[in-house]
Amino acid sequence: MSSEDRALKEIAANLRAAVRHLSVDIGQRSFADVGKLDMAADYIEKTFRTSGCLVRRQRFLYRGKAYWNVIAEVKGMEQERGGGILVIGAHYDTVAGTPGADDNASGIAGLLELARRAASNPFRRTTRFAAFSLEEPPVFMTSRMGSHVYAESLRDAGVRVFGMVSLEMLGYYCDRDDCQFYPASIFKWFYPHKGDFIAFVGNLSSKRFTETLKNAFTAASSLPVESLNAWSIIPGVDFSDHRSFWKFGYPACMITDTAFYRNPNYHGPGDSAETLDYGKMAELVAGLYGAFKDL
Repeated sequence: MSSEDRALKEIAANLRAAVRHLSVDIGQRSFADVGKLDMAADYIEKTFRTSGCLVRRQRFLYRGKAYWNVIAEVKGMEQERGGGILVIGAHYDTVAGTPGADDNASGIAGLLELARRAASNPFRRTTRFAAFSLEEPPVFMTSRMGSHVYAESLRDAGVRVFGMVSLEMLGYYCDRDDCQFYPASIFKWFYPHKGDFIAFVGNLSSKRFTETLKNAFTAASSLPVESLNAWSIIPGVDFSDHRSFWKFGYPACMITDTAFYRNPNYHGPGDSAETLDYGKMAELVAGLYGAFKDL
């Protein structure tokens, strides 16, 4: 086995362990499950610290209850690199009624693994790895989202942000004809019919950032990737934490397996750890590490 194969096998094992802990050992993590969200936050913080990251928590309130964003930082090799810091984020809450393996334990697993690798071999740019609480309903697409709270705090502190990447559902792939769907039939003229790719999605203002990231990823990985920068009127373009960063003028994009356009278990009880492809997830994380390293 080559060193690259061994590395991918280790990444896949780490991803599987994180997804299983969040979706099986803890389970549903809706806004009403404050105790379980606290367990998830504790696990994320401990994992960040074990990796050697600098970690802090950001407390915020919703309906009189406390929730936590967990933020890890890894100083860059070039700490004053122009354009500001990189923010990589994922949410750890779920909707009620699902263990949330793909949505979004897969994103958190990728976040934790990227932070682990960066802590031992840093990116050129200082990076914040942000685990957000409260992305899902009833706060979805509102100022009560954890990512909105964090993005606003960056703006208020005058932090320069090169760009933000939201890791949103990374683990479901399908290689059957017509297993990939889109918001409108015209997309099938331009995008694959099989769901064997990863998507980079942003708004028009973030087009340059999205393309820079996509180009860096394709140079580092052979995993198929598609991109879209479009208006939010297209359903799904702004359906995650990157939207919060747009509100404060930061370039941001989402990396996703396309969620409900591919995964039949979306927001349901079948979104389980056994349905995910950890080999492809490992390829994705390895490629993202290579892409982020030199931004």
